[in-house]
Amino acid sequence: MIIPALDLIEGAVVRLHQGDYGQQRDYGRDPLSRLQSYQQQGAEVLHLVDLTGAKDPAARQIGLLSQLLAGVSVPVQVGGGIRQRDDVVALLNAGATRVVVGSTAIRQPEMVKAWFAEFGAEAIVLALDIRIDEQQRKEVAISGWQEASGVTLEQVIADFAPYGLRHVLCTDISRDGTLQGSNVALYKEITAQWPDIAFQSSGGIGSLDDIAALRGSGVQGVIVGRALLEDKFSVSEAISCWQNG
Repeated sequence: MIIPALDLIEGAVVRLHQGDYGQQRDYGRDPLSRLQSYQQQGAEVLHLVDLTGAKDPAARQIGLLSQLLAGVSVPVQVGGGIRQRDDVVALLNAGATRVVVGSTAIRQPEMVKAWFAEFGAEAIVLALDIRIDEQQRKEVAISGWQEASGVTLEQVIADFAPYGLRHVLCTDISRDGTLQGSNVALYKEITAQWPDIAFQSSGGIGSLDDIAALRGSGVQGVIVGRALLEDKFSVSEAISCWQNG
């Protein structure tokens, strides 16, 4: 499915280039009308990232997120700076269907495994941002891509699989925000390796051709952000492209 995404800083819809807060592009202060439009065009799941909360969990935009989640009726997955159990609870209470957990799953895996037990595997998405080196080693990057974790994508998935891991959002950092297409070979490889996991692709979607290229890749969700904000195509066009393969 096509999963439209919005990144939010202090109420504004933004995009960061390669995760850099210094390279921020603003797209207005109307996230609710955007989300409602995405839903009206047929989106079945939406994706929100609270970049204010990612930088400072104490500044999490809970009021805004609650308002946005109340304004749409489809499931929404929300991420951004999930560092402790209270963050998960706050987002679920605000109306999030799934909470997206990134760096914390690498830094404190035992704590995050406990969340799988408490909230259920359907409530958590592991967001794994990877850098692929010349030897094709898929190292997970953390802290908004500023740090290398020393562990690979395969190691993390194998570690969480026994706890019911169901949803994995995988971003090839080199493609993110570039509008230059997804790493289709990566997704084919990992979906074949773990057929029971619902992988979401993220990063690089710039055209309907990029969506079409993912149709046979095994991913179950395609996150689309910047391309929608820049009117490269509409949500309804993206869904039509995805379904008519």
